Amino acid sequence: MTLMLLALLAGVIAGLRSLMPLAALAWAVKLGWLGLEGWLGWLGATPVAWLLTALALAELVTDKLPTTPSRKVPVQFGGRIFSGALCGLALGTASGAPVMAAVLGGAGAVIGTLGGAAARGRLAARLGRDRPAALVEDGCALLLTALLLARLA
Repeated sequence: MTLMLLALLAGVIAGLRSLMPLAALAWAVKLGWLGLEGWLGWLGATPVAWLLTALALAELVTDKLPTTPSRKVPVQFGGRIFSGALCGLALGTASGAPVMAAVLGGAGAVIGTLGGAAARGRLAARLGRDRPAALVEDGCALLLTALLLARLA
């Protein structure tokens, strides 16, 4: 049950920052906190963990650029759902319920995408600027990722 909730949480994080939970899970596999073997074992390879970390950090920067498309356009939204579902699949594979966890991860990504966009929009309207709201969202994503990793460690 705990891994199912973590799959939903990973999806929510993917809705906020699409690559952050994948990078976190890559490190969890690499460090032995999450046992993944078989075709998902690549997630724990050292180059993959570093690459996903670099991409997640780049996403933190590019999210604030004025040319970055909305997270709700089909390609961005689909990428977040895919990321959440992949995270759920990884967590579910470790617990023996990959399909249910993948569905929960994808559902969490929908929640995180739509809820994160709405919350950030309201906060930006109150603050009069988007950048501080984006930084608050970054903080929330990082805090939730730390919670996810703490539960896996």
